Amino acid sequence: MQSKDASKTVSPDETTVGRPVRVVSISFPNGKSVDEVAQIVDSEGAAGCDLIILPETWLGQRNHTAEPLDGATITMMAQLARKHQTYIVCPMDRIEGDTRLNTAVVLDRQGAITGLYDKVYPYWSEFDLAQPVSVGAHAPVFQTDFGNVGVAICFDVNFPEVWQELAANGAEMVVWPSAYSAGTSLQAHAQINHFYIVTSTQTSDCIVYDVTGEELLYEKTPGLNISRITLDLDRGIYHQNFNMAKRDKLLSEHIDEIVQEKWLDREQWFVLRAAVPGVSARELAHEYGMEELRDYKSRSRQAIDEMRRQQQLEQVTA
Repeated sequence: MQSKDASKTVSPDETTVGRPVRVVSISFPNGKSVDEVAQIVDSEGAAGCDLIILPETWLGQRNHTAEPLDGATITMMAQLARKHQTYIVCPMDRIEGDTRLNTAVVLDRQGAITGLYDKVYPYWSEFDLAQPVSVGAHAPVFQTDFGNVGVAICFDVNFPEVWQELAANGAEMVVWPSAYSAGTSLQAHAQINHFYIVTSTQTSDCIVYDVTGEELLYEKTPGLNISRITLDLDRGIYHQNFNMAKRDKLLSEHIDEIVQEKWLDREQWFVLRAAVPGVSARELAHEYGMEELRDYKSRSRQAIDEMRRQQQLEQVTA
């Protein structure tokens, strides 16, 4: 069994087992044309990746007419997704009937639209446009062939309910296209909700946060920043409560297959990951009756809220 003090941090770029996803974040200021951005996406797609992320409204809002989903922007990006068999998150201002929305379009490996996220909290200036941006209503999570992906956009960072909905819907990774960097504001959401966060910004930087809230990557290059990182979506985070005996049994019976990667003593959390291909740490932990941290907190909240409800009923009927 691995000692609680023997944890180590593995560079995400060295992760070759578990459930790896190769992510490319492309960040740049507004002003590039569809053709310019398409050339960058084409080059990155040709190098091989699973997901490409572009910044919020990268064609601009005030000087660019909003487009329908069958317009030039999504048509071009869909062709590239299909050509390179990669997912693409392409933010845009889109028109649907008489409504304008700040939308992140999720394209699958065949170039089909697999999901739309409409910004739930547009920024104030978006309501001052000649055709104001309408508000989105929900934060859906999209199933891909590598895992469950959610999207939040820019000003959404300030509103915990968006991130809570993403967690409740099962997000394993959240991509955050934005006009600015946000920094540790995002870190709080990663730590509380226990999903990866990957950014793509108009300020030419990229941040990646771990499921523990740790900053895995920060890169900034003036003009154009391209960040490439591989994340293992099979890594599971667990509380010490009710899990330690099950963990010990799992690690002793799968000594060469599963390792404890991190031990966060003050938080009383730890992370398990697979050590060999073809093994799922999260699936094995589930078989051994272990409960992931996010599920533990959700179950606790529901149970305690039910106790509170019962107490209130008893007070009313007393």
